[in-house]
Amino acid sequence: MELRSGVERGREVLVAGCLAGLLGGVPSTLHALLTGRDPLAATRAAGSLVGGPDRLLLGVGTVVHAVVSVGWAAALLPVLHHVREPVTAGALLGAGIAAVDLRIAQYRFPSVAALPRWPQVADHVVYGACLGLVVDRSGRQRLRCAISRRTNVAASSSWETSIHSSGV
Repeated sequence: MELRSGVERGREVLVAGCLAGLLGGVPSTLHALLTGRDPLAATRAAGSLVGGPDRLLLGVGTVVHAVVSVGWAAALLPVLHHVREPVTAGALLGAGIAAVDLRIAQYRFPSVAALPRWPQVADHVVYGACLGLVVDRSGRQRLRCAISRRTNVAASSSWETSIHSSGV
């Protein structure tokens, strides 16, 4: 496994967490739109986790969701880098997070508990799959770079060998 700097890992966590957090909200947003519900209810519910005036819940919820998404990314990405199928593993981990998050919310946060359950589960599964997709894509890209470097080194060595053996 290739060692990466803390900056590279941090960038991956930040980008993957924000991207997965954004795309992970698609199932519940679509469900809300298709059923005539408020598509921003989940974001407001996230804001209710830290409280504040109702008029600020949307903004607070956006920040809370981003922080939670990046936090879960920091926890899950190292695991996903060590599995053969990171997208599948990410989806399964997302389902596990849903089981924990939504169970806690059921008792502690009425606005989260009031949200339709299955779209929220789907959000978590998509979130995890998106993290896995980032890992899968970055892993393949690093592999291509490593192969390219090795190929260039091998080509360079064989070129030097041919130069030396030809007496030039």
